Amino acid sequence: MRTRRQFLAAGGQVAAALALGGGFVAGPAAARAAPIAATALGSGFTLLTGAGCNVVALSGPDGALLVDGGYAANSQALLRASSQATGKRRIATLINTHWHPAQTGSNDAVGREGGAIIAHEVTRLYLARPIASVDYDGLYGPLPPRARPTRTTRHEDAIDFARHHVAYGYLPAAHTNGDLYVHIPDADLLVTGGPVCSESWPVLDWRNGAWLGGLVRAHEKLASLARTGTRIVPANGRLLSADELKRQRDLFAAFHDRMVGFQNKGMDTGDILAERPLKDYEAQYGDPASFIVGAFRSLNLAYSPD
Repeated sequence: MRTRRQFLAAGGQVAAALALGGGFVAGPAAARAAPIAATALGSGFTLLTGAGCNVVALSGPDGALLVDGGYAANSQALLRASSQATGKRRIATLINTHWHPAQTGSNDAVGREGGAIIAHEVTRLYLARPIASVDYDGLYGPLPPRARPTRTTRHEDAIDFARHHVAYGYLPAAHTNGDLYVHIPDADLLVTGGPVCSESWPVLDWRNGAWLGGLVRAHEKLASLARTGTRIVPANGRLLSADELKRQRDLFAAFHDRMVGFQNKGMDTGDILAERPLKDYEAQYGDPASFIVGAFRSLNLAYSPD
């Protein structure tokens, strides 16, 4: 049973999320203060989990660096955990790997304190208007101007932060139409953003430019950056090794080819689901039905737009 105070506090967090996100309502797990877990990654980096996505934190001279920011309802808990992990109250730089609510929920708090927000140019544009997605119900945005990215890229760029070279680059049409990866070579750390999950199927936001071929290309790019000792931080779930990432690349490449074959035969989603093309991976990643349907819709948009 929840106390009246807990109920009112949760209601206040939902109201705050609605104020930032338009008509978007987060799921139950995101509508309450999250227990944030911290795991040291070495070289000064910390993995923070529980805010809605995997978040990476690093202490710097003028504040901390965060890669992604969790849901707005979990932002306060996440920022407290970041402060404890880094010793810095202020977030100097926040990198959004894309514009979904689970990645951009701390933008307002960071922007209010004058922190820099880095993202792809598409993310900046999307956060300035209401947007629907297959990833959530309702509309998300617009975020207030202070919560929108202050530095954007269309291809690749980098910053130096706390003696680390932090590179980031575009993964076109992979999970959304504005995905970035973040690569810190000297720390052997690769943050993949939305295209990669370690314990579930990724979401293809086909309503906003993502498609199965883009997901395959993203895995090819990310696999090319990963070395034997690279720690790979997916959007959600445990860390991956380079070999595991390459196996996912091969899985999605083979699945793409098979789906194109289904499409050429004139099969519909019911036919494809009956074939169970990902049955060998169901125990590892769960029920693939939503992923298969999304992949099919994305292929129809890519290859048969009319």
